[in-house]
Amino acid sequence: MSTTTLAVLVPLLPFLGAAAGLLLGRTAPGFVRPLAVVPTLAAFVLAVVVAARQGGGRALDATTELTPTGSVPIELALHIDGFAALVAVLVAVVATCVQIYSTGYLRDDPRYPSYAALVSLFTSAMLLVVYSGDLMVLLVGWEIMGICSYFLVGHYWETPEARAASLKAFLVTKLGDVPFLIGLLALATDAGSFRITKILGTVASGGLDHPTLTALLLLAGVAGKSAQFPLHTWLPDAMAGPTPVSALIHAATMVAAGVYFIARLLPVFESSRAAMAVLAVMAAVTMIGSALAALAQDDIKRVLAYSTIGQLGYMTGALAVADRGAAVFHLLSHGAFKALLFLAAGVIIHAAGTNSLAAMSRMRNLRHRVPDAYWTMTVALLALAAIPPFSGFFSKESVLGAAEHVVGGHTEHTPAAAGWTVLLAGLLTALLTAAYATRLWLLAFRGHGTEAPDHGRQPVAMNAVLWVLAIPSLAFGGLAFRLLPDWFDGRDLTPALTTSVLGTGVALAGGIVTYGAWRHTTARADRVPLGAVAAHPEGDAGSVEAEAIASHRSAYGDVAQAPDPADPARLLLGPLHRHAAVGFHLDAAYTALFVRPVRAGASLVRFLDREVVETYVRGAGTLPRLLGAAVRRAQTGNVQTYVSALLAGTVVLAVAAVLVATGA
Repeated sequence: MSTTTLAVLVPLLPFLGAAAGLLLGRTAPGFVRPLAVVPTLAAFVLAVVVAARQGGGRALDATTELTPTGSVPIELALHIDGFAALVAVLVAVVATCVQIYSTGYLRDDPRYPSYAALVSLFTSAMLLVVYSGDLMVLLVGWEIMGICSYFLVGHYWETPEARAASLKAFLVTKLGDVPFLIGLLALATDAGSFRITKILGTVASGGLDHPTLTALLLLAGVAGKSAQFPLHTWLPDAMAGPTPVSALIHAATMVAAGVYFIARLLPVFESSRAAMAVLAVMAAVTMIGSALAALAQDDIKRVLAYSTIGQLGYMTGALAVADRGAAVFHLLSHGAFKALLFLAAGVIIHAAGTNSLAAMSRMRNLRHRVPDAYWTMTVALLALAAIPPFSGFFSKESVLGAAEHVVGGHTEHTPAAAGWTVLLAGLLTALLTAAYATRLWLLAFRGHGTEAPDHGRQPVAMNAVLWVLAIPSLAFGGLAFRLLPDWFDGRDLTPALTTSVLGTGVALAGGIVTYGAWRHTTARADRVPLGAVAAHPEGDAGSVEAEAIASHRSAYGDVAQAPDPADPARLLLGPLHRHAAVGFHLDAAYTALFVRPVRAGASLVRFLDREVVETYVRGAGTLPRLLGAAVRRAQTGNVQTYVSALLAGTVVLAVAAVLVATGA
């Protein structure tokens, strides 16, 4: 079978699995789990075969015209280079792990069939984005992911938090997608095609008429999809969805799509130094702001959500210094350890039987209750903090090394100021990342909160997935820089001495300072817990988590107002803590600047519609109604009355005729 055929099957198999799952979910529930796991697993195997055949060599291109358009053609095209091959493997392996994990995590959820089908559709859409060689076809996968995220984040639609989060995710990403679509149309107009290869050829020949404007329009869509400042606010709220969905969105789909898009079309952005500078500033603000916010969060999933935003900032920072190899390298490494972090957090939540224990200040003795999650999450946190030899060290160092390369003046596409911006922001973020990773580990596994009821060991499928993902979290970085340089444009991925020492040094400093602050606050803290955790309802993980999100919302607020005295974050952040805990008030600012004016405008329109427009409408109907009433009164049904009226009318007409004749 040809490589092209195999590549077509990679996104097609999960799509067919999703369709079959939706059709058979009610009539044949026994087939739901096989239809969720087997097609995705088969897609993973085929993606590995495609990657092996591609081998990091010359890109594979295949195309067929979708339909005659009369102007710019739309084609079903494949463009598979080393980046696409590796990212497809990442998407498939994470999706497979999520599907297997979900069979245990949501085993008693009544809506599991639709959930599994949507996850498969989500996976298919991302694989379409990865392999597509035509931007309009890529846009189809881009938008399908948006609607899938809406349904999956709102899986527990009974809770107001899930409904609000799904709507917010949809609207914020659509806000970026509008200029994104305009940018795609501008590219196609200049190149005469939506084909990526033809667009890149047009860029190389200087054929873009407005490169800065086009790049900024595309960047708006990327900021929304990849949760970059200022359109990042939807991602922390999306934690209201099931934890496996969070793992899928944060590790391999949705937010990875924006970074991958820039990497694929990087020459478009390089054609505008202004766009590269904007990208660098966006990356720097995203990295530092999200790391500070992560350090102040109490909910474990929100810590990981802000962590994802910051790590995506590293990727966009690498792209801002024109190194897509470093960006994709960190994308792959981050996908493994971030999926592991979320799925391990899901084990913690599942073990407690409620989502309320996602509040780290209320955790206690979890390292003994969930040993698999404890050890694998430790590996993932070390990778996140970029401690050698874990994978995050190698990929994060490649980003810092790329920025240092620009600072040294070794590139013509990026200003040196952009290199300094990314380098300094990256080092500061490395310090903060190690700090919040250490804090998470200490509070989650060595905390002094209230011990929750023991709900027994977790399903084997859940724990097995954790150990599978722990392997690349530990070893991928060390293998990649030795074995895969040809897959990254031939770039040498060997860590540089200067940035390795700086990055590791600040990371160790962040971890040590946080540990010292934790010891200090623990020594001073009253060992009595803040209060007993509310009794946790028994039942399956799906329904329990859904109920807990709603019933313990006030508990999260109580934790924020009366924090764990052993939490080192308040000591480290000082007066900045209360601002960082609410995301630096961006949601409040957006509410004041956009939501309230829109609501006020809607209220005005409703008033005008009801009190003005409807008044005229009602008035226009009043006269005919009165005339109709008068005519109705004349219709008595009495023949004598009708004859009398006829005679009276005849007399009136006769008199009128005589008068007219006399006057004549």
